[in-house]
Amino acid sequence: MAKESHQVKKWQASPEKMDERINRLRTAEECEIFSRNVTERGYPELAARAQRRAVELQAATHDTQNEAERDALEAVYAYERILSKAKRKKTRATGTWQMIKRLGIIEAIQRQVNRNAGEADYTALKETGMQDLAFESIVLKHPEAFESETVKRCAARLAEWVQA
Repeated sequence: MAKESHQVKKWQASPEKMDERINRLRTAEECEIFSRNVTERGYPELAARAQRRAVELQAATHDTQNEAERDALEAVYAYERILSKAKRKKTRATGTWQMIKRLGIIEAIQRQVNRNAGEADYTALKETGMQDLAFESIVLKHPEAFESETVKRCAARLAEWVQA
């Protein structure tokens, strides 16, 4: 009983202490392990923050020209996380990566949002607290990097999804 009490106290640290723990995570793998551990202990909000940190770390491994490209890469990695969660195994966004390699990250994201409405993806991202990493959200965050028609389409979609 004393051991359980000690574990509860250890994990019931202040928010500052938890931010420090998440900031110390250096790889996506460390983030995954931390996320699983805090989920098992009943802290889904910490697991979500660790997942976000993993996405940031993965995107940081790429050379980007600007913030729009970095945010777009984070969106791709977040998309891969929801694909993996849905399929219950590690899943890559192979088609998206091929498009990125062929066209560049900005053009690939633009084609993705022009091709289909990702309401299910947005909903899955919202469940993990990463709805700001939906492709449509990235377009609205950096409208100067995308065509005006794409920006309008994304604004309309997000307005519809937020109301739903």
